[in-house]
Amino acid sequence: MPTKEGKTRPPQEQELPGIESEMRPRPVAEREDYPGSGKLRDRVAVITGGDSGIGRAVAIAFAREGADVAIVYLEEHSDAAETKASVEKFGRHCVTIPGNIQDEAFCKSVISRTIETFGRLDILVNNAAEQHETSNFEDLSAEQLERTFRTNIFSMFYLTRAALPHMPRGAAIVNTTSVTAYRGSPHLVDYAATKGAIVAFTRSLAIALADRGIRVNAVAPGPIWTPLIPASFKAEKVEEFGKDTLMGRPGEPAEVAPSYVFLASELDSSYITGQVLHPNGGEIHNT
Repeated sequence: MPTKEGKTRPPQEQELPGIESEMRPRPVAEREDYPGSGKLRDRVAVITGGDSGIGRAVAIAFAREGADVAIVYLEEHSDAAETKASVEKFGRHCVTIPGNIQDEAFCKSVISRTIETFGRLDILVNNAAEQHETSNFEDLSAEQLERTFRTNIFSMFYLTRAALPHMPRGAAIVNTTSVTAYRGSPHLVDYAATKGAIVAFTRSLAIALADRGIRVNAVAPGPIWTPLIPASFKAEKVEEFGKDTLMGRPGEPAEVAPSYVFLASELDSSYITGQVLHPNGGEIHNT
């Protein structure tokens, strides 16, 4: 993992949704010193945004723990192929499913294809998101507002509703929220609002599904080096990304993935539901 001394990233920009293979340096998606111990052996997981960034790191960590995965992504086919190869080198199966999770019919097809391929579904990771920087709140268009909410929170409703009939007792749902849900962001008001909604969604769904033995939790990453960053911000802002954390640098996806493993594992977190983990470089939120 990087140290505080290597905290900066070169200035760079991309178009949304961003391509991991074009980033400099490449995000660290896998830790060679993470051996895996079979915590998720023969489980099946759906991971949205699984082609790159945090989603890729989670897919690889799940495979190291013995899970097969279906990764859902928009159109970044080369990144998805790389993730698939990384999963399969651990002897696990990976199916790649491109499409737009804003569409409820597509979300239903994701679950149907997963069941057709693997015959079961044990873990749903609602991770995909988009963000658009807006300097002035008055410039936030209705179109952007709806698009951000459809990707970041509507999709979680669609996928969860489609997945639940197939999820047994002991299954787990892990949602990706953000540090911005707790401290806000003046330039990402719509994004932060969706992330706050995800916290409430997680807590409410945990209560609703407790009797069914399905745990629902979330992870609220801080500044993590993913394709969303150069695709969302100007080059000079990318260069400063994460330097204001206690650790003085952005985190790597591989540093976040163990939180998802923990919450997905009934062995580790059987008595945890409705909670949020905060891998954010030292920012404290007592909520």
